[in-house]
Amino acid sequence: MASHIVGYPRVGPKRELKFALESFWDGKSRAEDLKKVSTDLRASIWKQQAGAGIKYIPSNTFSYYDQVLDATATLGAVPPRYGWTGGEIEFDTYFSMARGNASVPAMEMTKWFDTNYHFIVPELGPDVNFTYSSHKAVEEYKEAKALGIDTIPVLIGPVSYLLLSKPAKGVDQSFSLLSLLPKVLAIYKEVVADLKAAGASWIQFDEPTLVLDLESHKLQAFTDAYTELASTLSGLNVLIETYFADIPAEAYKTITSLSSVTAYGFDLVRGTKTLDLIKGGFPSGKYLFAGVVDGRNIWANDLAASISTLQALEGIVGKDKLVVSTSNSLLHTAVDLVNENKLDDEIKSWLAFAAQKVVEVNALANALSGNKDEAFFSANAAALASRKSSPRVNNEAVQKAAAALKGSDHRRATTVSARLDAQQKKLNLPILPTTTIGSFPQTVEVRRVRREYKAKKISEEEYVTAITEEIRKVVELQEELDIDVLVHGEPERNDMVEYFGEQLSGFAFTVNGWVQSYGSRCVKPPIIYGDVSRPNAMTVFWSSKAQSLTKRPMKGMLTGPVTILNWSFVRDDQPRSETCYQIALAIKDEVEDLEKAGINVIQIDEAALREGLPLRKSEHAHYLDWSVHSFRITNVGVQDTTQIHTHMCYSHFNDIIHSIIDMDADVITIENSRSDEKLLSVFREGVKYGAGIGPGVYDIHSPRIPPTEEIYDRINKMLAVLEKNILWVNPDCGLKTRKYTEVKPALTNLVTAAKRIRNELAK
Repeated sequence: MASHIVGYPRVGPKRELKFALESFWDGKSRAEDLKKVSTDLRASIWKQQAGAGIKYIPSNTFSYYDQVLDATATLGAVPPRYGWTGGEIEFDTYFSMARGNASVPAMEMTKWFDTNYHFIVPELGPDVNFTYSSHKAVEEYKEAKALGIDTIPVLIGPVSYLLLSKPAKGVDQSFSLLSLLPKVLAIYKEVVADLKAAGASWIQFDEPTLVLDLESHKLQAFTDAYTELASTLSGLNVLIETYFADIPAEAYKTITSLSSVTAYGFDLVRGTKTLDLIKGGFPSGKYLFAGVVDGRNIWANDLAASISTLQALEGIVGKDKLVVSTSNSLLHTAVDLVNENKLDDEIKSWLAFAAQKVVEVNALANALSGNKDEAFFSANAAALASRKSSPRVNNEAVQKAAAALKGSDHRRATTVSARLDAQQKKLNLPILPTTTIGSFPQTVEVRRVRREYKAKKISEEEYVTAITEEIRKVVELQEELDIDVLVHGEPERNDMVEYFGEQLSGFAFTVNGWVQSYGSRCVKPPIIYGDVSRPNAMTVFWSSKAQSLTKRPMKGMLTGPVTILNWSFVRDDQPRSETCYQIALAIKDEVEDLEKAGINVIQIDEAALREGLPLRKSEHAHYLDWSVHSFRITNVGVQDTTQIHTHMCYSHFNDIIHSIIDMDADVITIENSRSDEKLLSVFREGVKYGAGIGPGVYDIHSPRIPPTEEIYDRINKMLAVLEKNILWVNPDCGLKTRKYTEVKPALTNLVTAAKRIRNELAK
């Protein structure tokens, strides 16, 4: 029985890629140094999978930023503003598209389906001149081959690439992106021909959009594409890989009818209904790559259950045509459990990171071939039993409190307009109040202080003194800039979710459990293994200290329950909604303690609420019901004069705007500028929004400093569709990843633009 991995984490076991990228961007290392790090990482990944016995090992899954941007480079689809004149796309152009540069902004970045991974959205139009401009796929295939490892080159499928794109600025929004399919396929033919010439015998096309609700003309595009590619693909084994959800019946019928395709990969973890489609009929003589090992979570596989599933599939497709695989790329899990020396043995036994999942895949394949590792399977069964019976997983009091929530929808007693009036009397803010989203730059010194305190190299007193001094600097800077509602900058926090998880029961933490979010940005998701509660106050000390340093309103900064849930590795032994309600109750306690401490503005970030929206429309209503309800639970008990903010970023919000309104926050700050102000269109179309709202006026994920005039123009566009008395002025997101040399001039320009428009409105 053969085995396959859809994709693998590229960041490195100790974030080697992150540090290499940042060194290169800061001018501290050369392109050759960055390439050397990446070459070494790829070699170690391929050798590890080959050593574990994996037959079908992927290549071209490594990326310096993201795989969709890599496809854009391959196709030469570079927007004109980057001044690219042709030839092989080098780092300068590539990273300008990803991050922007001093003169032009970056391309839009959004979430990869329902994950916390981001991709750079292609900008296309009828005049794009596609050319084969990055030979990365064939170069990496040859690189692996030189190591004696034959791989499956992986490409973003041509139809998914177009469906994930958007019309470029200036192109009519009704432009059919699929009309570009013939031009795109011409380049794909060149890439495939190159791979064939290099000796590839398999090729994997990732077509994840097949799991979405697609109209018939979009499904037809898959038939058209792979029919057109058929002659070029002749002689190759072709795998179409889907993931993240069930594949709809019509999509299943479409792709399993393609004569040019040899194999189909399905997510059988999140796509359990796909099993029924396979049982109802699978094309004779084709391969099934069965994704039974979860690529999205870190729990050990239930090997016995997987064997049962695989044996049933074996009877349908045949023993020689079944391949054991991961449900999706392991990019979304941590790299290797062997690097974790601080997790206790019991919890560690319940887990499997990417390296362990590779072993699980091969163990399942061997077992089906009659070579079952009895000791490995017995240890797995014991770990599953331990987790199920462990007293640390269940807390009866928490479960009762969460169950009691179901009798109410938890709405504040008064309308948002009445609350805003009461808050204005207390806060006395100007028209177009300015604020930031929460974090300020995390300097080397701040990171050192946190690291040394964690390692017990400095005392608690020294730590508090150092962090207080950093907060004082952040407060003084904001007062100097004349920002209206301040933040303390979050110097005590490495990560907005990890910080809270460390103080909640039911969470475990890793040392090196890093997962790539985009480019060099990595997160270390907490592990929610049990029932969640809040033993002690989490932010009151620092928020109170920050408020004591200024007479201006100081925001209390919290992460909301849905975001904590969606940015964690979540227990899979109860519905996600149950875990979310438990977190909501913990955050509710914190909100009420902040209010008692005199904090009059409290921000409860729900940056990931849209991210968790299921991929199938039939499942949207249920998710939005419990996720929005969870947010309302957190602040239902506060006074009218306490202003509740929330923040959302880097997703498409227009389709859930009514659910956002239903959250009943007093103010929402929301990413807007990097997505070409798409958010504003929903208000142009007549949606009435009565709460405070701050669509972001500049992109913080780029080092570029926005000119005052640009921000001024953006605010005026907002005033064309939003009332002046509800509009706030703020960046897209937190400033943690930026430098003070970028933040100070950018915020200076923001405040200058807001004051200029205030003066004009006053006249």
